[in-house]
Amino acid sequence: MRYVAFVISLIFTIALIFLGNTKFGVIPPLGKLLSPSHGFWKNAEPVNVDFSGAVNSKGLNGDVNVYLDDRLVPHIFAENDEDAYFAQGWLHAKFRLWQMEFQTHAAAGRLCEILGEKIDTNSVLEGHDRKFRRMGMNYAAENAINYITKNQPETLKVLEAYASGVNAYIRQLKPEDYPIEYKILDYAPEPWTPYKSVLFLKYMSYDLANDGDDFAYTNLLNEIGISKLEKMFPIMADSLSPIIPKGYPITPAAEADSTGKLIQPKSFAKAVVPASLDSLYLIKKDTSTIAWLQPQTDKDNGSNNWVVSPGKTQDSAAILANDPHLGISLPSLWYEVQIHTPVYNVYGVSFPGSPSVIIGFNDSIAWGVTNAMRDVMDFYEIQFVDSSMNQYVYNGDTLKTDWRTETISIRGKADYSEQIPMTIFGPVMYDGSYQSALKNGKAYAIKWKAHENISGFELDAFRNLNRAKNYDDYLNAIRYYDCPGQNFIFASKTGDIAWWQQASFPAKWRRQGDFVMPGWDSTYNWQFNIEQGNNLHLKKPATGFIATANQLPTGDTLQYPYYLGGHHDLYRGIIINRLLNSMNNITVNDMKQMQVNNYNIFAEMALPHLLKHLDESKLSGNAQAFVDICKTWNYDASADSKAQTIFDRWWVAFEELVWQDDVTLKSGLKAPWPERETLLEGIIKDSAYPFIDDERTPQRETISELVTAALIKTAGKLPNDASLAWGAYKNTSVNHLLKIAPFNRTNLNVGGGSFIINATKATHGPSWRMVVELGKETKAYGIYPGGQSGNPGSAFYDSFVKDWAIGKSNELWVMTANDKANEKIKWTITFKKA
Repeated sequence: MRYVAFVISLIFTIALIFLGNTKFGVIPPLGKLLSPSHGFWKNAEPVNVDFSGAVNSKGLNGDVNVYLDDRLVPHIFAENDEDAYFAQGWLHAKFRLWQMEFQTHAAAGRLCEILGEKIDTNSVLEGHDRKFRRMGMNYAAENAINYITKNQPETLKVLEAYASGVNAYIRQLKPEDYPIEYKILDYAPEPWTPYKSVLFLKYMSYDLANDGDDFAYTNLLNEIGISKLEKMFPIMADSLSPIIPKGYPITPAAEADSTGKLIQPKSFAKAVVPASLDSLYLIKKDTSTIAWLQPQTDKDNGSNNWVVSPGKTQDSAAILANDPHLGISLPSLWYEVQIHTPVYNVYGVSFPGSPSVIIGFNDSIAWGVTNAMRDVMDFYEIQFVDSSMNQYVYNGDTLKTDWRTETISIRGKADYSEQIPMTIFGPVMYDGSYQSALKNGKAYAIKWKAHENISGFELDAFRNLNRAKNYDDYLNAIRYYDCPGQNFIFASKTGDIAWWQQASFPAKWRRQGDFVMPGWDSTYNWQFNIEQGNNLHLKKPATGFIATANQLPTGDTLQYPYYLGGHHDLYRGIIINRLLNSMNNITVNDMKQMQVNNYNIFAEMALPHLLKHLDESKLSGNAQAFVDICKTWNYDASADSKAQTIFDRWWVAFEELVWQDDVTLKSGLKAPWPERETLLEGIIKDSAYPFIDDERTPQRETISELVTAALIKTAGKLPNDASLAWGAYKNTSVNHLLKIAPFNRTNLNVGGGSFIINATKATHGPSWRMVVELGKETKAYGIYPGGQSGNPGSAFYDSFVKDWAIGKSNELWVMTANDKANEKIKWTITFKKA
């Protein structure tokens, strides 16, 4: 009996050990996770934690000192570039290792390795990993790293130094010291490589891709035709306030030859429109497209930036402001840092996973970026000769298909082999093997600038911006930048202000790439890249300022012959230009306040028309109360505004009533919704706007009927209590990348929203606010919605969120070599060659 009890006890103990160290679905190994010596308890960071230490590594050439201030911002003092990037890589790993790895796993289509094939009912394999493999993320990164290895030794040295720093930190980690996400997901970090940094930058190209609606537009074109589509989707709004002021000349810029001598400006070469445009491209097609398709990121992935010249500022110094609008998450996309070497001294925010400062300033200049919103991602229908897909038709000939094999590892299952046909356009992203709707033999290849950009020039662009001293240096730096298209603004201590819309852009004819293009006809291929000197730009305009807010850069299609495509914001550009035009004696505080401005310019233009056409005799209860609230509104979308919530939902309901019949396709496929300005400008011009009528009903609807019905519908859905306040209704949150509830910051009472300068939505908005005044002594302020540490158990995990939410900024302290005893310095890390 004694032995039986022993055997039972032994089996029970073994079972507990097994269960405690085994992952079941999304449930982590509880034994490991709860272990007092190895589990999540080890990630709780003491309030009095000491970050000081010493690092000895063979990867260093000399000494580096890193001084961490009271906000945990590192100030790197290095004797050479490579050691500076080594230290930056080490710091990124120490404070953001899991984030860096997880994002590059996502970019590479490797989430199945960590998460398994499914989470709940969502397929990680189909919904993410296969999508990213077939999109060509690894293909693009491999091309780039191969090119860098063969042709760019200086760029490779930077990447290797950065990777060496990351790996020096990883090597000294013990499993009990892993970030908590590794313990929850039960996996371990792997060595960092230059390839991963390149892959991360490709991922940012995807995140800022604009636009992937080719299929949705094609679906609509197939049913309604180009004439009606042009009315629903005009390429330009009448109320456009462009980056380049109206009437301002658009001329090619002089370019330097190989000796540095300026050559005469070149004229704008025009793209040739295909002869078959009307008969093959802009007609209704008898073709099957796909309901779920395009790589679609938030179309509000945009930003604000502006720069004002010394003549408009109180202290006669140029001021630059920038706030990139992206998904806001914890850990933050950004990591604040100062890098000081004998050659340069730069401060700003960096991407964990990549060397250099991305947005920032140095002793001489400041720069910022917004998304250009240009369409550099197109889809082509491929005509394969037969089901083997080994050959396809091109210009009446047949070309041989190349094949790319990508192996997807799946946790707990056998590997999945992805076979991807490769064409002259790029990878076939969608075919019958991936999209069940395509069993009819149709296939679509993706052509994307991120595939063609096979250099590390983006890295070189930022590395050179970090060192730039003047306008010429700035221009020479951004010439390296290829993808995705960005608006680079610039200011200098000498008072220069400038803007270039920078990338390697394909020269497009009108509407090229809006719809799926015929991949068997070469006249639809991209013909050439716009020359650098022909990219849109401004320097020292007479207005005294330059502002970009993702609007169309120009409305003059006669002067600038290239089709811009993409989704462009309209209203932030209008209000920013209005404010800057009216302002003089501008201060840094003025610019900081302008970044958190909640004025709803769209509501100013639209609400009077809703009220004008509203039939109040049909209202009662909440509907009448809501009208009264709106009538006294000052258009401020503050957190406590009830009118903002009412107006936002009222307009959405009105849009639905107007457009539902036009975008509901008989095929059941997806179609796009028109932009807000289309409906507003339509009803301003004509109260009998044709789209007001619902084609599905026998009677003819009026604008009054729809406006009134929309308000009644809105009133039936919204309660008239405290939850009606915009901040509560919008519920801005900064969520952890894994959406782990205790790691999220939710219910932030924040105003703003779409089309507002403070473009804060539920989980999207100003990811970094920065204002820099380039006077005799530089003054700079900035903040992002997160903290320097990626550890949820650290006081520095979300330490900036509260101030970000209320619109405050941190002073950006640029340390000098004489500040080592400054009270701001709390910890010191020394790096020495082993």
